[in-house]
Amino acid sequence: QVQFVESGGGLVQPGGSLRLSCVVSGLTEDYHQIGWFRQAPGKEREGLSCITGHTGLTNYADSIKDRVFISRDSAKNMVYLQMNSLKPEDTAIYYCAVEVPFYGAGCYIDPKRYDYWGQGTQVTVSS
Repeated sequence: QVQFVESGGGLVQPGGSLRLSCVVSGLTEDYHQIGWFRQAPGKEREGLSCITGHTGLTNYADSIKDRVFISRDSAKNMVYLQMNSLKPEDTAIYYCAVEVPFYGAGCYIDPKRYDYWGQGTQVTVSS
């Protein structure tokens, strides 16, 4: 059973930065993709970024690609999302998730593809 635990959320002022972390356990298949998503109150879940396990390729949503960076430390079973220049509209619960197996050449940030999800971490951007 694949499990995720997200952390790193909190209250940050507009213009600030956060690094979200996701520790992954139980993932033994190299052919997978891990994504970061968010869901604001009253809105649908939104894909932000993803990274593949077998190639390390990444993808970003156009709406946020200039402000976020995804990375992973496979030795530590960690995936990170660095977020910069945060805005109040970035307030949401942030999740990581995995699609496994996944054999694509790139990766996709459609939430419907993903099989296992973490519980999320709250990010609030406010002065």
